[in-house]
Amino acid sequence: MKILIVEDELLIALDLESIVEDLGHTVIGPARTLDEALKLAGDAEVALVDVQLADGVTGPAIAERLSGEHGVTVVFVTGNPEMVRNSRSAVGVVSKPHWPEKVSEALDYAAAIRFGKSLISPRFLMPLAS
Repeated sequence: MKILIVEDELLIALDLESIVEDLGHTVIGPARTLDEALKLAGDAEVALVDVQLADGVTGPAIAERLSGEHGVTVVFVTGNPEMVRNSRSAVGVVSKPHWPEKVSEALDYAAAIRFGKSLISPRFLMPLAS
């Protein structure tokens, strides 16, 4: 899959990029702001989106625009899961700190929803109403 990473912390973005590539996916980004994310949205299938970015708490707005306007399946990866618990723009949220197993599960879950496969029971991902 083509995965857009929306994260403003360089080391976290690079770590996510490495994990996503090791899982065999193509990385798009990273994007640090709403504008950067929207410029890259056309190429993405799934997006891993933080809540607090370089331009403020724009993660929820990014998720809404990515899913609504571009058909991207969104998973929040954030240290602030309570801020997006009621989101209808993302399929789930993974709490930071992340590690490869969390990211793998999030991408498997997003793919299952995106491609109509049977859903796994997530251990590290909190499903959201989408």
